[in-house]
Amino acid sequence: MPPVHAEYVVDETGTRVGVILSIDGYRALLDAMEELESIRAYDAAKSAGDEAIPFEQAVREIEQDRP
Repeated sequence: MPPVHAEYVVDETGTRVGVILSIDGYRALLDAMEELESIRAYDAAKSAGDEAIPFEQAVREIEQDRP
């Protein structure tokens, strides 16, 4: 991930209370968060020890459960 340049919004005491990012920096952070979420979901699925089923079977089961 490229470095993100941030500017801070401060209150009257100088405490940082907000951040201003470029659109590119914001998108980079969103992409990184999405990737991290996928990695965590993968890790959780692997550690659950559940039996894997073929994709086609999963689709059929989901479609059967629809009202």
